[in-house]
Amino acid sequence: MKYFLAVFAAAASYGILSTFVVLAYAEGYTLGEVVGTQMFVGFVLTWLLATFMDLKKKKKAQLGAMTSSKSKPTAPNKISTFTWKKRLMLMAAGIPIGLTGLLYYQSLKYIPASVAILLLFQFTWISVLIQSIRLRKRPDRTIYLTLVILFGGTILAGGLIENGADNFHILGVVFGLLAAVSYSLTMLFTGKVVPDEEPVTRTKWMLTGGLTLVFILFPPEFLWNGEIFSNLILFGALLGFFGAFIPPLLFAYGVPHIGEGMAGILGAAELPVAVMLSSLVLHEEVSLLQWVGVVVVIVGVVYPELIKLRKKNNPALSPSNLS
Repeated sequence: MKYFLAVFAAAASYGILSTFVVLAYAEGYTLGEVVGTQMFVGFVLTWLLATFMDLKKKKKAQLGAMTSSKSKPTAPNKISTFTWKKRLMLMAAGIPIGLTGLLYYQSLKYIPASVAILLLFQFTWISVLIQSIRLRKRPDRTIYLTLVILFGGTILAGGLIENGADNFHILGVVFGLLAAVSYSLTMLFTGKVVPDEEPVTRTKWMLTGGLTLVFILFPPEFLWNGEIFSNLILFGALLGFFGAFIPPLLFAYGVPHIGEGMAGILGAAELPVAVMLSSLVLHEEVSLLQWVGVVVVIVGVVYPELIKLRKKNNPALSPSNLS
């Protein structure tokens, strides 16, 4: 359950981002400044946390060595297996983190936040498809039913019934769908690349890779032209904490234990959060049908876990017995 909740919280954090990005654009900040400050803040926070945990671990090891040396000889230091090859692998795996921000925030220039999150939300079935291809295994009936529920809720929450395709600018759609693919790859790599290392260690190197990509594409002029001391740092702090610090850390913790397919389903938690904030903060009109869609999405997120608990309590309830 703790891994389930970790991925759920990570996805909910992503739902906060679109609202703050729209507000940052309204103040005149550019894509490079918004994504750059987000990645920079996330990078700093993650490395500070990793450094603190390393110091704490060393102190604990020293105390343990001092205690054991009184009764028996000190064991030789264990050679670290965390090589530069693994570091580079994690940096490469972190590229989709930076790409997701760039593509998603670019889509917000063309389409409303509620529509952009709808497109990003397509990562749910993309993640399941990627896992099925990778494992050469069809999803079970629970997954299919969950995707149907989520898809129906998405159509309602995105306002497709009321608005049709009026708000679907072609460039916004392209960037939004590419962001969904990148987000799916983020979940895949988070769960599969160097899974034996601690989550914070993996996260700091993945964010290093994502930050490097963003800074290559958009040189961080805000670091030396004084822009960092404006309201940009406030947006960067919020986006960095909820977009580049919390989600990768929690994904690195939870995804290896629940799989990228289930992580993709839990990722749907970001849609209700994004719709609610769009309504409360940006004052985007959200109809009753859209709120119904939000509730349906929440049901779709919870449904697989309820089925799992039901099967755990009653082993006779297998997919074959339910058919």
